[in-house]
Amino acid sequence: QVQLVESGGGLVQAGGSLRLSCVASGTTFSTNFLAWYRQAPGKLRELVAGISSAGSTNYVDSVKGRFTISRDNAKNTVYLQMNSLKPEDTAVYYCHMLRGDVWGPGTQVTVSS
Repeated sequence: QVQLVESGGGLVQAGGSLRLSCVASGTTFSTNFLAWYRQAPGKLRELVAGISSAGSTNYVDSVKGRFTISRDNAKNTVYLQMNSLKPEDTAVYYCHMLRGDVWGPGTQVTVSS
């Protein structure tokens, strides 16, 4: 059974940084497309960043230059480094694996002004 578990969320002041981690188990991690999504209260879930098995990345415009997605296949882990955080980044952040459409339970990120 494939499982994803996120960690690293928390409360941070505007301008601060957080690094989210997502560990996968029960699957061949290295060949999967992985992504981070977020969902703020009252809003639809949106794609924040994605990374292919080859390491190609893409970002939503609102986080370009501030967030970086990366992966460590040896550790079955995908990361989201978030810098220069803004109150509008407040959301539950979810890890997603494209093959099998697998979601983690999410981790809360709250940015105070």
